[in-house]
Amino acid sequence: MDLPPFVLASASPARQRLLHAAGIKPIVCPSDFDESQVKINDPNTLVQILAHGKAETVAPRFREALILGCDSVLVLNNQIYGKPANATEAIRRWQQMRGQVGDLYTGHVLIDQIQHTVLMRCQITQVHFGWVSDRQIAAYVATGEPLVCAGSFALEGRGGLFVEKLEGCHTNVIGLSLPLLRQMLDELGYDVTSVW
Repeated sequence: MDLPPFVLASASPARQRLLHAAGIKPIVCPSDFDESQVKINDPNTLVQILAHGKAETVAPRFREALILGCDSVLVLNNQIYGKPANATEAIRRWQQMRGQVGDLYTGHVLIDQIQHTVLMRCQITQVHFGWVSDRQIAAYVATGEPLVCAGSFALEGRGGLFVEKLEGCHTNVIGLSLPLLRQMLDELGYDVTSVW
């Protein structure tokens, strides 16, 4: 089947760029879902519930569409990290992350309003952080980039300088796993190449 209208329940420019690069031109409809109401200690479940909340909040506005919700967290030393609250927290996190290996979890939820189906998945990518000096951490945080990113870094931005290696899907670390999205669309019977 051809891909129906595709809605991204996120204001993330990185997710928008990934979809555009893959040939999908989404309708961008940021969710006002209150993430603070969700308290779950399992990162796999947490990101899927948050992604579902975002997609579900937006879904009633569209009758015949696919709605994609995503959410990411970084897990390091059994601690779950989303976006830092402020620059001080971002600096402290980077001091803990440098030279370490973390797992980036991204929840993906597709709501198919045509087939009345919901798919929920999680992709995990291992991130190897380089050893970064206190001065480099302060300079990076001063750019503001880590303040708007799960795990306090943007792989596709300045933060990419401080990541030594990835194990797993690299687009997952940017905000959504394109291979996983294709698999989910295949499962629903849609041909992603129909939009090219």
